[in-house]
Amino acid sequence: MTLDIVNHENKKVGSVDVSDEVFGGRVNADVMWESVVHANAADRRGTHKTKNRANVSGSGKKPWRQKGTGRARVGSIRNPLWRHGGTVFGPQPRSYDFKLPKKVERGALRAALAQKVTDGELVVVDALTASEVKTKPAAELLKRLGVTGKAVLIDVAVDENLSRSVRNIPGVTLVASGRVTAREVLDATRVVATQGALEKLQEALA
Repeated sequence: MTLDIVNHENKKVGSVDVSDEVFGGRVNADVMWESVVHANAADRRGTHKTKNRANVSGSGKKPWRQKGTGRARVGSIRNPLWRHGGTVFGPQPRSYDFKLPKKVERGALRAALAQKVTDGELVVVDALTASEVKTKPAAELLKRLGVTGKAVLIDVAVDENLSRSVRNIPGVTLVASGRVTAREVLDATRVVATQGALEKLQEALA
C-alpha cells in the first residue's frame, strides 16, 4: 500500500510504502472495544466513598438495655437499619484499572489505524514542527491540511513549540508515536502523522 506525503501547504512531496498487514488488515472491532474500555477504566478517578457505621457521627453507647423494654434489641444509633446510620457495602475509593494483554493493545491500535486508512482519514505529512509558540499559525496549518474537529497529530518525538501551540485548539492533541493509543485514534476525525511516525508504528505493530 502506498500513501501520499504532503507538506505544510498540503502539496504532495512524495509517497511512502506501508505494510498491508498493519494498515490494510482486517478491522477487528472487538479488540478496539476492549482497548477503549480499558483506557476509560484507567481514567476513572475512583474517589467515591460512603460512610459505614464506623464513620458516621453518633454515640457508640447502647441506646437502651438489651431486655425488658419491649423494644427490639439494638447496639448503636449508627446501626445501618436506622436513619442517619452507616451504609452497608457502599462504594469505597479504588482503582478501576485492569491489566490488558499487550497483544490486544497492539491489535486495537493496528485495527484503528487500518480503519482510518480505509475511511481516508489519515494524512501523512513530511514534518510536524512550529518555529514559534502561536496558536493561529497552528490552526491555519491544520486548516490547510483539511483537518476540522477532533484530530490527533502523531510524530516520533513531540515538538514542544507545536505542542504548546495546539493545546488551545479544542479536540486537537499531539502525541509521540510510542504513546498513541487506539482510543485517541478512534476518537479523532482526522489522524495526521509524519512519515517517521508511520515507520515507527509499522515496526512496532508488524
